[in-house]
Amino acid sequence: MAHSLQSQRPKLRVVVADDHSVVRKGIRDVLADEPDIDVVGEARDGREAVQLAIDLQPDVMVMDIAMPALTGVEATRQIRLIAPQVRVLVLTAYDDEPYVHSLLEAGATGYVLKTAEGREIVQAVRAVAAGHTHIDPAVAQMLAQHQPSEALTDREREVLHWAARGLTNKQIGAQLHISSRTVQNHLGNLYVKLQAASRTEAVTVALERRLIQLDHA
Repeated sequence: MAHSLQSQRPKLRVVVADDHSVVRKGIRDVLADEPDIDVVGEARDGREAVQLAIDLQPDVMVMDIAMPALTGVEATRQIRLIAPQVRVLVLTAYDDEPYVHSLLEAGATGYVLKTAEGREIVQAVRAVAAGHTHIDPAVAQMLAQHQPSEALTDREREVLHWAARGLTNKQIGAQLHISSRTVQNHLGNLYVKLQAASRTEAVTVALERRLIQLDHA
């Protein structure tokens, strides 16, 4: 019965943007093995990625950084403005701090290195499609080393407070009177500061460190 229900759910529609055909094929092959994911298009540069985001309206755009015509950073920024419902998962060989910050500020929902196992890429696609932010643990650790003692802001604590109660980004934004994209940016910063790869892990770490508390009101 569970399998039947799962088969009735619409597949996650994914577009892969990378200027290397071998890389695109590799990503497609990894995702094609999953029954709930369908790769509906491929882009060879950033400009094509933006156009396919408009034409195909995928759930997730898997985006490289260094591409012709338009960089992954600029393509991500344009997609988030023109087709904000499309989630962008960066899949790249670059783990430099400026790239990570630039992509998160541009609106990327995930950041995974090309050294990741196929299973992690699949999990990242599912996570960002569900509205969560996913940052490669190695990237989160690298960023945290540059700001190990940075304290959480009051706003970040508020976001964590509501995240711990299971609210979505949109619901958190409604509580705090900010946009869901702003909530996403706060969560991205929290993942870095707490060296967490997911919302659940960030909440768990925050509770363990007593940065937030769960009341029963």
